[in-house]
Amino acid sequence: MIDSVLDLDYPSGTVTTVGVQRIIDYIEKHQLELEWIVETHVHADHLSAAPVLQERLGGKLVIGKNIQVVQETFGKVFNEGTEFKRDGSQFDVLVEDGEELTMGDLQIKVLHTPGHTPACMTYIIGDAVFVGDTLFMPDGGTARVDFPGGDARTLYRSIKRVLSLPENFRLFMCHDYCPNGRALEYQTTVAAEKKSNIHVNDKISEDEFVAMREARDATLGMPRLILPSLQVNMRAGHMPPADSDGRVFFKLPVNAFV
Repeated sequence: MIDSVLDLDYPSGTVTTVGVQRIIDYIEKHQLELEWIVETHVHADHLSAAPVLQERLGGKLVIGKNIQVVQETFGKVFNEGTEFKRDGSQFDVLVEDGEELTMGDLQIKVLHTPGHTPACMTYIIGDAVFVGDTLFMPDGGTARVDFPGGDARTLYRSIKRVLSLPENFRLFMCHDYCPNGRALEYQTTVAAEKKSNIHVNDKISEDEFVAMREARDATLGMPRLILPSLQVNMRAGHMPPADSDGRVFFKLPVNAFV
């Protein structure tokens, strides 16, 4: 399972498991075994449902080793204190570039593809490539780089690593924003991205990309769920500690991303 999602209604503070329950139902119906629960990075736009999956189905939770960098950064932003561990120990397995995970008869190859965040990883299973937040469908371009630890030049080089894979390899998107009102899409190929991606096709240089990406990011607002998402996802999908009455709260640091 890659990048699971917990439902959060932000205005009411209500957390539900409607979406992830559909995944659980599918796995149970088909009598599948959940071996790996994989995070491509610490997401800033949704809450991970990894603990729900582990409680119901088992499996080991995987993220890139640079989660430690992300935890250090946002541990300070949210003033978490020494009780919040910044060593990645909330996760079961920390992977590095070039490692492989075994899943039955298959191997999951790991690429470190930073730029959007320091901990971004891409996972390759056969000819299927799960790119996380690196690039989007050809008409959607690329991920932003204006979060702490992000870098446009690093992202460009990470994307070029992905696009050096065989041209027939399938790329599975983490997001699709349906530009110009088209229908949702989630799969493309290395060849299509190299030819047509509006930000990183073969005709666009590294310097051109950096200038475009940084200028574009300067116009973007923060994701609506960034503050609760970071507080949960840096804890491997667990909520912040409850108060003395058993209630959970999210912090809202003022001007943290100015």
